[in-house]
Amino acid sequence: MSIHAQTTYVALAAEINISPNSDGLPGIAQLREIVGATMTIGLILAVLALIISAVVWALGSNTSNPHLAGRGKLGVLIALGAAIVCGASVSLVNFFWQVGQAV
Repeated sequence: MSIHAQTTYVALAAEINISPNSDGLPGIAQLREIVGATMTIGLILAVLALIISAVVWALGSNTSNPHLAGRGKLGVLIALGAAIVCGASVSLVNFFWQVGQAV
């Protein structure tokens, strides 16, 4: 056996720690405010959609119009889903960030 055949190479992985840098770019604070305002607008629009869909659902039910009532029900579900996504977006991003860091 040759010396080269017996040599084993061990690659050591260097430990890299990278975390979000909130001071890295100018305008990060303003971007945070814009995202917060966008979330607020999204929640307000979700509440508005919920109110309109509930009214459509009630009108459809009272006038015996199943198509209108079905559209109102679907609108209520979509508005609730949008409110859940807007409200939980920060928690979801943080959760998946932690999952990604554990990999």
